[in-house]
Amino acid sequence: MKKNAASFPSLLLKKGKIKEQFYLALKEMILNGQLKSGRKIPSSRTLSEMMSISRNSVLSGVERLVDEGYLMTKSGSGTYVTNTIPDEVIQIKSISVHKKPDSENNGNDLNPHMDVMKTVWDMTRPHSGNNMLFNIGVGCVDLFPYELWGRLLGRIWRQFRHQDWDLNEALGYKPLRSAICEYVRTTRGVNCSDKQIIILNGTQQAINLAAQVLLQKGDEVWLDEPGYDGALGAFTSVGATVRPVVSDKDGMDISYGIKHWPSAKMIFTSPSHQFPLGGTLSLSRRMALLDWASENKMWIFEDDYNSEFRYTGQPIQALQGLDKQQRVIYAGSFSKMMFPGFNLGFLVVPENLVESFKIAKYYADTRTSYLEQIILSSFISEGHYARHVRRVRKACYERQRVMIEAIQLHLPEIMFAKPSDSGIHVVCWLSEEFDESYVIDQCRKVGLGAQPLSRYCQTPPTSQAILLGFAAHSPAEIVDGIKKLAQIFTC
Repeated sequence: MKKNAASFPSLLLKKGKIKEQFYLALKEMILNGQLKSGRKIPSSRTLSEMMSISRNSVLSGVERLVDEGYLMTKSGSGTYVTNTIPDEVIQIKSISVHKKPDSENNGNDLNPHMDVMKTVWDMTRPHSGNNMLFNIGVGCVDLFPYELWGRLLGRIWRQFRHQDWDLNEALGYKPLRSAICEYVRTTRGVNCSDKQIIILNGTQQAINLAAQVLLQKGDEVWLDEPGYDGALGAFTSVGATVRPVVSDKDGMDISYGIKHWPSAKMIFTSPSHQFPLGGTLSLSRRMALLDWASENKMWIFEDDYNSEFRYTGQPIQALQGLDKQQRVIYAGSFSKMMFPGFNLGFLVVPENLVESFKIAKYYADTRTSYLEQIILSSFISEGHYARHVRRVRKACYERQRVMIEAIQLHLPEIMFAKPSDSGIHVVCWLSEEFDESYVIDQCRKVGLGAQPLSRYCQTPPTSQAILLGFAAHSPAEIVDGIKKLAQIFTC
């Protein structure tokens, strides 16, 4: 036996696949210093004979260690332990990352808008809760046709490498844009062509792009009071001044906004289902808003985030469909109808803004995932999406009814909720003797993802309430959750 092999330490293999255990044993010897940098490794044939294992297992382990940087080969000489072990480099980088920051770096070099954004963040994050019962903003995840989606995925994946597309198309997959165009025209009364549609990674990106394209530092933006905190953060990030406009059962009070904030550059509104109170913008207010925006060259951002969750009659026509002067930017999303992790949405923008939004989208993330776009295109065009919407709408109507009845039965002295003709959460108004923060604390004790109404207010609310989501749970789960909350109040 050669001198190098004779002095080579014994390798002890554990149970498992031989090639995997050989790799792990050799790597461990390098890491613990038994095989030092520069040490030559016996040939694969020699190691195979020494350990009574196949040469293929040895070759597999050695090649893997070469690929990972633990070993290196020298032509005509053999295989050696490298001078710099990868784990040592990682450890050095880890130490440098955890060094204390420079005492002079106190955040003065940050964008000053971050201070305002942090205020918004601090206001909302304490109330976040994942995987809790009654989280808001979550649709009927239990009713999503996962098997059907899987079959579509399999079919499209097999065809994927033959797909003909332009990878640099920032507007999105054209067949999906065409499918969405047809769908929103027939179901929402949106007036558009597929050239006006931009596929995005959800509503939040839509708001951010609109802020980037249309707003400058100091511009005023109307936002419902209470209103969507994600919009508040997005507009704040570009230095806009967000003005709270009161809302009631008829949606945003347009006359209030015109009287108090007449110089606004943009109006953010959810006319079909105001968030979070659920009011629908009346026709008179819609027409007043469109007229005022047209006369004063203001932009309207219409967030149509869950118009499909309408339980009495057909969805109300989108504000965009009434717009004759192309002042409305219309945003739609699929996450609530599909499942929370499905981050696909779209914008319908006026024709003269398409190029600007396309550029902004491109430099935001180049393009949205094409595979998901292709699947969704088939899901819509083959009629699956429309059937799914009908099924979900029926289930949500029942689940809302069950939640309200359970609240009336088990929590009549704590809160009051009334049915809404749309939406996937209920607003529960608290009795005067109960504080919002106290009720939220009780909800957390039993694992409920309730949200306080104050989270969505820029000014202190006159009445206190909590929001409970119902769409993601069966009637039995809803009743059980309300009972648990009632029990903790009686303890």
